[in-house]
Amino acid sequence: MAEPETIFDARFRGFPPGMTSADASELGGMHLRPQDGRMSLPLLSLDRGAFTRNSQTLIGHLNAHGALLAPHAKTPMVPELARRLVDAGAWGASVADIRQAGVLADAGHKRLIIANQVGGMAAARRLAARFAGRQEMELHVFVDSIEAVSALRNAWDDRSDLPLLGLLIEVGGARAGLRDTAGATAVLDHALAAERSGVYVSGSAAYEGAVASGTPEVAGRRVDELLDRLAGLHAAVREKVGPGRELIVTAGGSAWFDRVLARLGDLAHAPQTKLILRSGAIFFSDHGVYERALEQMAKRSAHPEGRFAPALRVWAEVLSTPETGLVICGMGIRDVSSDIDLPIPLAIWRDGKLIAEDPNAKVVKLNDQHAFLEVSKAAGDRLFRVGDVIEFGISHPCTCIDRHGVIWEVDDSGAAVGVLRTMFG
Repeated sequence: MAEPETIFDARFRGFPPGMTSADASELGGMHLRPQDGRMSLPLLSLDRGAFTRNSQTLIGHLNAHGALLAPHAKTPMVPELARRLVDAGAWGASVADIRQAGVLADAGHKRLIIANQVGGMAAARRLAARFAGRQEMELHVFVDSIEAVSALRNAWDDRSDLPLLGLLIEVGGARAGLRDTAGATAVLDHALAAERSGVYVSGSAAYEGAVASGTPEVAGRRVDELLDRLAGLHAAVREKVGPGRELIVTAGGSAWFDRVLARLGDLAHAPQTKLILRSGAIFFSDHGVYERALEQMAKRSAHPEGRFAPALRVWAEVLSTPETGLVICGMGIRDVSSDIDLPIPLAIWRDGKLIAEDPNAKVVKLNDQHAFLEVSKAAGDRLFRVGDVIEFGISHPCTCIDRHGVIWEVDDSGAAVGVLRTMFG
């Protein structure tokens, strides 16, 4: 079922003071702009055009290699954005847990990968309860233990009101996933022996980003080694189930999609095999960790790097200029990601007009709701005034979007044309 339309009010960031409530279509028709002073700050905006172009670029690139996409919905947790990606050609969607899977199912999504372990018997029962009556769905879940396989099989036992549940045997490192061939074989054999009551082995899985640490060269070797293990597991599954069963092979793919295609690309053309990438952050890109990842990708392989653009901005107001070289903005760790990089000042706006781009300032510290900007002597203190609106780029979309209940979509002119409700719970 589709989500009912949200009525927005002053509880939501960006909602213009002086109004009592409005729906998304009303707000989208008001030509609001984050920089013009009418909207409550701080707020998060999404460049609709950049998101669309990023999506088209990746989907087209994967399709050219015979691969499919199940975008990871945990990045924005906006069912509407996941729907747009499916409409643009994605195979389905990925989620991180049972609750997220239920949110997307309620919004009408029919193909889901829970790209994580769900837990033991209690979790398996919760999963069954959440998907009762949804026999039409295609649902897959990661497993890396005999206990998890047994729990899911028991929760599905003798029930006719549940969808078929595909088990994706996960290999991994530095996070979940089976570490060696013996362990993977044991779980696979147990899962095959447990194939009844609507539970079956549907393929194999990995998340390469977890092992990508160290220098770029070391990270690349670790990624390739894991992907080679995934290919080996797929071969073992194929040998045991025979040629007739359709199997999924799935990996991540925002920072390393070139290596996934290089190491597993042949499987995209193998009979009865789907190679599915679960990219999430790449559709938003950023001015930090993913910008650097794309730069590294450009050094090691040919890819459409130049056509991905950062689509997210956080907008905040200058609250104080208390001393030379220091500017305080109304934005803190409750508003913007800081787990990898601090936000990046991109432009200064005053009374809705652009004053300066690349203002030669940097964020050096965040409090709960304050950003401390160090201003260079070249920029000069007079460049910033109390009341100016600062446009910030971000690093790591996943840990920025989850701080916001809404994302304001803006068009190429910067005007808000829609508002999206996030569903992080």
